[in-house]
Amino acid sequence: MTELDDPAEVLRTYLGRAREALLWKLDGLGERQLRMPRIPTGTSLLGIVLHCANVEIGYFGPTFGRVWPEPDHPALIPEEAYETDPQADWTVPADLPAAELVAFYQRVGAFADAAFDELPLDTVGRVPWWPEERAAATLHRIAVHVVTDLDRHAGQADILREQYDGAAGLLPAVSNVPGDLDWTAYVARLTAIAERFPE
Repeated sequence: MTELDDPAEVLRTYLGRAREALLWKLDGLGERQLRMPRIPTGTSLLGIVLHCANVEIGYFGPTFGRVWPEPDHPALIPEEAYETDPQADWTVPADLPAAELVAFYQRVGAFADAAFDELPLDTVGRVPWWPEERAAATLHRIAVHVVTDLDRHAGQADILREQYDGAAGLLPAVSNVPGDLDWTAYVARLTAIAERFPE
């Protein structure tokens, strides 16, 4: 049996890969670039990290009665903040440096991963912000839910980062993007196909 035959280790591995893919998209950019909204809904690279950190704390913390050990950290968004700002966990405070948020998220990852050491996958928790009729969920289900969420946001980060400097791919060592492709010609070919259709 290999390490990835164990269901808990599979989940921990894929959570870790999603975090790694997301954080790589921040490499080499300055505070302004990391914070700058890139789309009409205001999404920024650093905002994605703040959101994902709070998602993981919530799902792997209170859902299972686990307490996040840094309750006063400025990156931890209190529940009451959402009453006045529904985007509170996407808004990185000006006095929270990017490097500190990244370090915070790395600690969050360790906290989330520890849930798999502390609890069996069939442990039932309660998600406080889900409707009562479906608030009960196993650690297994929550982990799959969070992997899906993190991967979705890592995909957002892929697109935001490519807008800055063309950096694309899964990870620094495994880009999964053809390196020798003539991208200008490829985009022109796709554009020509699209233009055959009415708007």
